[in-house]
Amino acid sequence: MPLKRLYLLGFAAVISILLSSCKDDILPKPPGHLRLEYPLATYTKFESNCPFEFAVNAHAVIKEKGSCGYTITYPKMKATLFLTYKPVQGNLEQLLRDTQKLTYKHVIKADNILEQPFYNPKHKVYGMFYRVGGNAATNAQFYVTDSTRHFLSGSMYFYAKPNFDSIMPAADYIKNDMQNLMETIQWK
Repeated sequence: MPLKRLYLLGFAAVISILLSSCKDDILPKPPGHLRLEYPLATYTKFESNCPFEFAVNAHAVIKEKGSCGYTITYPKMKATLFLTYKPVQGNLEQLLRDTQKLTYKHVIKADNILEQPFYNPKHKVYGMFYRVGGNAATNAQFYVTDSTRHFLSGSMYFYAKPNFDSIMPAADYIKNDMQNLMETIQWK
């Protein structure tokens, strides 16, 4: 009898283990990303004492940082576009080299860097727009010049760890603003 009882207890233990382990497995939820929608961009003319003017998104906040340099902040996107102005004084090659060097510094983290030339002979504005793909610190940069007196460059940065998938909607929105800035710039 004790052997039979031992078998029954063992059988009961196995059945209770099987029945208690039949619950659904608890799986962690994958990280989700919010669907971000931004207001339709409306542009206003930005004028200052500096030797240029351009159209800026009315939803952005622009602040002067000295020497005709500006920050254009997008508070809801936690992003800033940094604009730097330098007069051309026989140093155009050096200005171009410095700007390209800054762009290609991100090649380590970037998946690709696409160059898009910009020409506006009517207003004597010539430049390059760089789209930086991947998890680089900046997703877009540009420069414009008249080749003789003026040079303006811009770089976009987010106040977050670079994760291209999650910042892509905001990056695309600001890239459009950057291209609009390039297209509307006029030298004084």
